[in-house]
Amino acid sequence: MSLRKRRFLTALTYLVLIGFAAYCLLPFLWMFVTSIKPTDQIRTLNPSFIVKKMTLSHFDNVLNNSAFLTFFKNSLFIALVTTAASLLISIFAGYALSRYARFKGVKLFGVAMLLSQMIPGVLLLIPLYLVMKNMSLINTYASLILAYTTFTVPLCTFMMKGFFDTVPYEMEESAEIDGCNRIGIIFRILLPVSLPSLIATALFAFLNAWNEFMFGFVFINDEDHRTLTPGISLFKGLYQTDWGSMMAASVLSVVPVVLIFVFLQRYLVEGMTAGAVKG
Repeated sequence: MSLRKRRFLTALTYLVLIGFAAYCLLPFLWMFVTSIKPTDQIRTLNPSFIVKKMTLSHFDNVLNNSAFLTFFKNSLFIALVTTAASLLISIFAGYALSRYARFKGVKLFGVAMLLSQMIPGVLLLIPLYLVMKNMSLINTYASLILAYTTFTVPLCTFMMKGFFDTVPYEMEESAEIDGCNRIGIIFRILLPVSLPSLIATALFAFLNAWNEFMFGFVFINDEDHRTLTPGISLFKGLYQTDWGSMMAASVLSVVPVVLIFVFLQRYLVEGMTAGAVKG
Protein backbone atom coordinates (compact mmCIF):
# COMPACT_ATOMS: atom_id res chain seq x y z
CA MET A 1 0.00 0.00 0.00
CA SER A 2 1.36 3.41 -0.98
CA LEU A 3 2.07 6.10 1.59
CA ARG A 4 -0.54 8.40 0.03
CA LYS A 5 -3.26 5.76 0.21
CA ARG A 6 -2.33 4.90 3.80
CA ARG A 7 -2.59 8.54 4.83
CA PHE A 8 -5.95 8.85 3.08
CA LEU A 9 -7.33 5.80 4.92
CA THR A 10 -5.98 7.10 8.24
CA ALA A 11 -7.58 10.51 7.67
CA LEU A 12 -10.86 8.88 6.65
CA THR A 13 -10.80 6.69 9.77
CA TYR A 14 -10.27 9.65 12.05
CA LEU A 15 -12.97 11.62 10.23
CA VAL A 16 -15.50 8.81 10.76
CA LEU A 17 -14.51 8.47 14.44
CA ILE A 18 -14.84 12.23 14.96
CA GLY A 19 -18.30 12.09 13.36
CA PHE A 20 -19.41 9.28 15.66
CA ALA A 21 -17.97 11.09 18.68
CA ALA A 22 -19.80 14.30 17.76
CA TYR A 23 -23.04 12.34 17.28
CA CYS A 24 -22.68 10.73 20.74
CA LEU A 25 -21.68 13.96 22.50
CA LEU A 26 -24.40 16.11 20.93
CA PRO A 27 -27.12 15.24 23.52
CA PHE A 28 -24.74 15.91 26.42
CA LEU A 29 -23.64 19.21 24.91
CA TRP A 30 -27.27 20.27 24.41
CA MET A 31 -28.04 19.26 28.00
CA PHE A 32 -25.20 21.41 29.35
CA VAL A 33 -26.04 24.40 27.15
CA THR A 34 -29.69 24.23 28.24
CA SER A 35 -28.68 24.12 31.91
CA ILE A 36 -26.85 27.48 31.68
CA LYS A 37 -29.48 29.26 29.58
CA PRO A 38 -32.05 31.65 31.11
CA THR A 39 -35.62 30.40 30.98
CA ASP A 40 -36.63 32.81 28.22
CA GLN A 41 -33.88 31.42 25.95
CA ILE A 42 -34.98 27.85 26.67
CA ARG A 43 -38.64 28.52 25.87
CA THR A 44 -38.05 29.92 22.41
CA LEU A 45 -39.35 28.93 19.01
CA ASN A 46 -35.81 28.93 17.57
CA PRO A 47 -33.53 26.99 19.95
CA SER A 48 -29.79 27.14 19.35
CA PHE A 49 -26.45 26.28 20.98
CA ILE A 50 -25.62 29.97 21.36
CA VAL A 51 -25.98 31.23 24.94
CA LYS A 52 -26.60 34.99 24.88
CA LYS A 53 -26.53 35.39 28.66
CA MET A 54 -25.22 32.59 30.86
CA THR A 55 -26.88 31.92 34.21
CA LEU A 56 -26.31 29.47 37.07
CA SER A 57 -29.76 29.99 38.54
CA HIS A 58 -30.87 26.50 37.51
CA PHE A 59 -27.96 24.91 39.37
CA ASP A 60 -28.76 27.08 42.38
CA ASN A 61 -32.39 25.96 42.25
CA VAL A 62 -31.39 22.30 42.03
CA LEU A 63 -28.87 22.42 44.88
CA ASN A 64 -30.69 24.76 47.27
CA ASN A 65 -34.42 24.51 46.51
CA SER A 66 -34.84 20.80 45.90
CA ALA A 67 -33.93 17.47 47.48
CA PHE A 68 -31.30 16.75 44.81
CA LEU A 69 -28.49 16.22 47.33
CA THR A 70 -30.64 13.68 49.19
CA PHE A 71 -31.34 11.84 45.94
CA PHE A 72 -27.64 11.95 45.09
CA LYS A 73 -26.65 10.53 48.47
CA ASN A 74 -29.26 7.76 48.21
CA SER A 75 -28.12 6.76 44.72
CA LEU A 76 -24.47 6.76 45.78
CA PHE A 77 -25.15 4.57 48.82
CA ILE A 78 -27.30 2.09 46.90
CA ALA A 79 -24.87 1.92 43.97
CA LEU A 80 -21.87 1.29 46.25
CA VAL A 81 -23.63 -1.43 48.26
CA THR A 82 -24.92 -3.05 45.07
CA THR A 83 -21.42 -2.99 43.60
CA ALA A 84 -19.89 -4.59 46.69
CA ALA A 85 -22.57 -7.30 46.89
CA SER A 86 -22.40 -8.04 43.16
CA LEU A 87 -18.61 -8.33 43.24
CA LEU A 88 -18.63 -10.62 46.27
CA ILE A 89 -21.15 -12.98 44.68
CA SER A 90 -19.77 -12.88 41.14
CA ILE A 91 -16.19 -13.60 42.25
CA PHE A 92 -17.16 -16.92 43.82
CA ALA A 93 -19.76 -17.77 41.16
CA GLY A 94 -17.37 -16.91 38.34
CA TYR A 95 -14.64 -19.03 39.93
CA ALA A 96 -17.02 -21.98 40.26
CA LEU A 97 -18.13 -21.70 36.62
CA SER A 98 -14.52 -21.48 35.48
CA ARG A 99 -12.91 -24.23 37.55
CA TYR A 100 -15.77 -26.70 37.96
CA ALA A 101 -17.34 -26.48 34.50
CA ARG A 102 -17.09 -30.27 34.05
CA PHE A 103 -19.84 -30.87 36.60
CA LYS A 104 -23.38 -30.97 35.20
CA GLY A 105 -24.88 -28.93 38.02
CA VAL A 106 -22.45 -26.09 37.39
CA LYS A 107 -23.23 -26.05 33.67
CA LEU A 108 -26.96 -26.00 34.42
CA PHE A 109 -26.41 -23.10 36.82
CA GLY A 110 -24.54 -21.18 34.13
CA VAL A 111 -27.28 -21.78 31.56
CA ALA A 112 -29.92 -20.64 34.08
CA MET A 113 -28.04 -17.39 34.69
CA LEU A 114 -27.69 -16.86 30.97
CA LEU A 115 -31.42 -17.37 30.44
CA SER A 116 -32.20 -14.92 33.24
CA GLN A 117 -30.51 -12.18 31.21
CA MET A 118 -33.05 -12.71 28.43
CA ILE A 119 -36.03 -11.79 30.62
CA PRO A 120 -36.92 -8.06 30.47
CA GLY A 121 -36.95 -6.48 33.89
CA VAL A 122 -40.35 -4.90 33.27
CA LEU A 123 -41.94 -8.38 33.21
CA LEU A 124 -40.72 -8.98 36.76
CA LEU A 125 -41.72 -5.56 38.05
CA ILE A 126 -45.13 -6.55 39.48
CA PRO A 127 -43.98 -9.90 40.98
CA LEU A 128 -40.97 -8.18 42.59
CA TYR A 129 -43.18 -5.41 43.92
CA LEU A 130 -45.49 -7.95 45.55
CA VAL A 131 -42.50 -9.76 47.04
CA MET A 132 -41.06 -6.53 48.43
CA LYS A 133 -44.47 -5.55 49.79
CA ASN A 134 -44.94 -8.89 51.56
CA MET A 135 -41.47 -8.53 53.07
CA SER A 136 -42.22 -4.93 54.16
CA LEU A 137 -39.34 -3.60 52.06
CA ILE A 138 -41.21 -0.93 50.10
CA ASN A 139 -39.65 2.51 50.65
CA THR A 140 -36.38 1.00 51.88
CA TYR A 141 -32.88 0.87 50.46
CA ALA A 142 -32.93 -2.93 50.77
CA SER A 143 -35.61 -3.29 48.08
CA LEU A 144 -33.49 -1.53 45.46
CA ILE A 145 -30.25 -3.20 46.55
CA LEU A 146 -31.83 -6.66 46.26
CA ALA A 147 -33.38 -5.89 42.87
CA TYR A 148 -30.25 -4.31 41.40
CA THR A 149 -27.98 -7.07 42.70
CA THR A 150 -30.28 -9.74 41.27
CA PHE A 151 -30.13 -8.29 37.77
CA THR A 152 -26.43 -7.39 37.94
CA VAL A 153 -24.89 -10.61 39.26
CA PRO A 154 -25.36 -12.82 36.14
CA LEU A 155 -23.38 -10.62 33.77
CA CYS A 156 -20.80 -9.79 36.45
CA THR A 157 -20.35 -13.53 36.99
CA PHE A 158 -19.68 -14.18 33.31
CA MET A 159 -17.24 -11.25 33.22
CA MET A 160 -15.28 -12.73 36.12
CA LYS A 161 -15.48 -16.22 34.63
CA GLY A 162 -13.98 -14.94 31.38
CA PHE A 163 -10.97 -13.64 33.25
CA PHE A 164 -10.54 -16.68 35.51
CA ASP A 165 -10.47 -18.83 32.37
CA THR A 166 -7.29 -17.01 31.26
CA VAL A 167 -5.45 -17.62 34.55
CA PRO A 168 -3.28 -20.77 34.36
CA TYR A 169 -4.39 -23.50 36.74
CA GLU A 170 -0.71 -24.16 37.55
CA MET A 171 -0.74 -21.01 39.71
CA GLU A 172 -3.39 -22.56 41.93
CA GLU A 173 -1.57 -25.88 42.09
CA SER A 174 1.59 -24.12 43.25
CA ALA A 175 -0.40 -22.29 45.93
CA GLU A 176 -1.98 -25.56 47.10
CA ILE A 177 1.46 -27.13 47.44
CA ASP A 178 2.43 -24.20 49.67
CA GLY A 179 -0.60 -24.94 51.87
CA CYS A 180 -3.02 -22.29 50.64
CA ASN A 181 -6.71 -23.19 50.84
CA ARG A 182 -9.35 -22.41 48.20
CA ILE A 183 -10.41 -19.07 49.73
CA GLY A 184 -6.79 -18.05 50.04
CA ILE A 185 -6.17 -18.94 46.39
CA ILE A 186 -9.00 -16.67 45.28
CA PHE A 187 -8.08 -13.67 47.44
CA ARG A 188 -4.27 -14.04 47.48
CA ILE A 189 -3.54 -15.39 44.00
CA LEU A 190 -6.37 -14.66 41.57
CA LEU A 191 -7.77 -11.30 42.70
CA PRO A 192 -4.41 -9.45 42.85
CA VAL A 193 -3.79 -10.30 39.18
CA SER A 194 -7.38 -9.58 38.16
CA LEU A 195 -7.51 -5.87 39.04
CA PRO A 196 -8.59 -4.69 35.54
CA SER A 197 -11.38 -7.27 35.41
CA LEU A 198 -12.51 -6.39 38.93
CA ILE A 199 -12.66 -2.69 38.08
CA ALA A 200 -14.58 -3.33 34.86
CA THR A 201 -17.06 -5.55 36.71
CA ALA A 202 -17.43 -3.01 39.51
CA LEU A 203 -18.05 -0.20 37.01
CA PHE A 204 -20.76 -2.20 35.29
CA ALA A 205 -22.50 -2.93 38.59
CA PHE A 206 -22.15 0.68 39.75
CA LEU A 207 -23.51 2.22 36.54
CA ASN A 208 -26.37 -0.26 36.40
CA ALA A 209 -27.50 0.79 39.88
CA TRP A 210 -26.72 4.48 39.34
CA ASN A 211 -28.74 4.85 36.12
CA GLU A 212 -31.69 2.56 36.91
CA PHE A 213 -35.09 4.27 36.86
CA MET A 214 -37.92 1.75 36.80
CA PHE A 215 -37.47 -0.02 40.13
CA GLY A 216 -36.47 3.19 41.87
CA PHE A 217 -39.66 4.84 40.64
CA VAL A 218 -41.95 1.97 41.68
CA PHE A 219 -40.39 0.72 44.92
CA ILE A 220 -39.73 4.14 46.49
CA ASN A 221 -42.53 6.57 47.20
CA ASP A 222 -41.05 8.85 49.87
CA GLU A 223 -38.52 11.60 49.31
CA ASP A 224 -36.08 10.43 51.99
CA HIS A 225 -35.29 7.20 50.09
CA ARG A 226 -35.81 8.33 46.50
CA THR A 227 -32.88 7.88 44.13
CA LEU A 228 -31.44 10.24 41.55
CA THR A 229 -33.08 9.20 38.28
CA PRO A 230 -36.68 9.23 39.59
CA GLY A 231 -35.84 12.41 41.51
CA ILE A 232 -34.83 14.25 38.35
CA SER A 233 -38.20 13.43 36.79
CA LEU A 234 -39.90 15.45 39.57
CA PHE A 235 -38.89 18.63 37.76
CA LYS A 236 -41.50 17.69 35.18
CA GLY A 237 -44.83 18.97 36.45
CA LEU A 238 -48.40 18.29 35.36
CA TYR A 239 -48.74 21.47 33.30
CA GLN A 240 -45.20 22.80 33.07
CA THR A 241 -41.67 21.40 32.97
CA ASP A 242 -38.68 23.21 34.44
CA TRP A 243 -36.29 22.24 31.65
CA GLY A 244 -33.43 24.35 32.96
CA SER A 245 -33.45 22.71 36.38
CA MET A 246 -33.96 19.26 34.87
CA MET A 247 -30.94 19.71 32.61
CA ALA A 248 -28.87 21.12 35.48
CA ALA A 249 -29.73 18.11 37.64
CA SER A 250 -28.86 15.82 34.74
CA VAL A 251 -25.47 17.49 34.31
CA LEU A 252 -24.69 17.09 38.01
CA SER A 253 -25.74 13.43 37.93
CA VAL A 254 -23.41 12.73 34.99
CA VAL A 255 -20.34 14.26 36.67
CA PRO A 256 -19.47 11.20 38.85
CA VAL A 257 -19.76 8.86 35.87
CA VAL A 258 -17.52 11.08 33.73
CA LEU A 259 -14.89 11.29 36.47
CA ILE A 260 -14.93 7.51 36.94
CA PHE A 261 -14.36 6.89 33.23
CA VAL A 262 -11.65 9.54 32.98
CA PHE A 263 -9.55 8.06 35.78
CA LEU A 264 -10.33 4.36 35.24
CA GLN A 265 -10.63 4.17 31.45
CA ARG A 266 -7.43 2.14 31.06
CA TYR A 267 -8.56 -0.48 33.58
CA LEU A 268 -12.01 -0.60 32.02
CA VAL A 269 -10.67 -1.40 28.53
CA GLU A 270 -8.26 -4.02 29.90
CA GLY A 271 -10.97 -5.62 32.01
CA MET A 272 -13.54 -5.80 29.23
CA THR A 273 -11.04 -7.54 26.92
CA ALA A 274 -9.44 -9.75 29.57
CA GLY A 275 -11.44 -12.87 28.71
CA ALA A 276 -11.51 -12.34 24.96
CA VAL A 277 -8.30 -14.24 24.15
CA LYS A 278 -7.02 -17.32 25.92
CA GLY A 279 -3.40 -18.23 26.40
